[in-house]
Amino acid sequence: MTFAAMMLVAIGCDLMFGWPNWLYAAIGHPVTWIGALIKALDGALNRDGAADLSRRIAGVITAGIVIGLTAGLAHVAQALLPAGWPSALLGGILAWPLVALRSMHAHVAAVAKPLQNNDLTAARYAVSMIVGRDTTVLDESGVARAAMESLAENTSDGIVAPLFWGAIFGLPGIAAYKAINTLDSMIGHRTPRFEAFGWASARIDDLVNLPASRLTGALFALTSARPVHAFKIIWRDAGLHRSPNAGWPEAAMAAALNVRLSGPRVYANRIAQEPWVNAGAPDPTANDLQRGLALYARAMFVLICGLAVLALV
Repeated sequence: MTFAAMMLVAIGCDLMFGWPNWLYAAIGHPVTWIGALIKALDGALNRDGAADLSRRIAGVITAGIVIGLTAGLAHVAQALLPAGWPSALLGGILAWPLVALRSMHAHVAAVAKPLQNNDLTAARYAVSMIVGRDTTVLDESGVARAAMESLAENTSDGIVAPLFWGAIFGLPGIAAYKAINTLDSMIGHRTPRFEAFGWASARIDDLVNLPASRLTGALFALTSARPVHAFKIIWRDAGLHRSPNAGWPEAAMAAALNVRLSGPRVYANRIAQEPWVNAGAPDPTANDLQRGLALYARAMFVLICGLAVLALV
């Protein structure tokens, strides 16, 4: 399983180096390259005043170009790799920027530290970097809840999903997934501009995240203190979430830490009345957020062990 070994190399590079600022300054990042292409296609094809059907067609074309070009370039790069272990090594280095275990932990730890030091202002600012809701109105439990939900959801679509598709298809798999995920994050919104244009991107993202969201929920449950209880809460509450996928890792983390997640939140001037996941449990605290990071570390260790087994088969 060269592709699994390739993903292990990518993880190793990420854990050791992250994505250094000097490298970002020099060449940027593959996601920013994909983002630039999406922005250009949005400007060229997403015409104001166009009929919804025309915008949907334009959105399908945009998704096809972005995903096809990204996967195609990755396929060419993979085809040029030498056989054997050099393929896993060099392919892993190329996949390195598409893996984010280190930055995921760093972003959430940046929220947990000031929260534990009772610096709510700093904690609100830190969590505003990783969530879209209005953080200025959040109290301690609100900040902890937002950060914990981001940790759960982004573990799935920022780490497990790219590694899943990379382990199956290699560089084209992980690159195509990142293209899909970037499309969804940029244009997969229910706004007047993107409701129709981003429809295809949002549906494709839902589809490709389906297996990874279930796997992430299972990883959190299996590495919790009460796995059977966690699986029961997942089965009961995952479907309550507005997202067809995010409910699985969020329900698993909520059950593992005995806290409630999701629920009402404020976006700009709008209040989203979302149902609670693991209702009846207390709100998360700063200490619970630290426990969430520990759960994340255990789950990622099991994921790495699983990839190692695949690489050795």
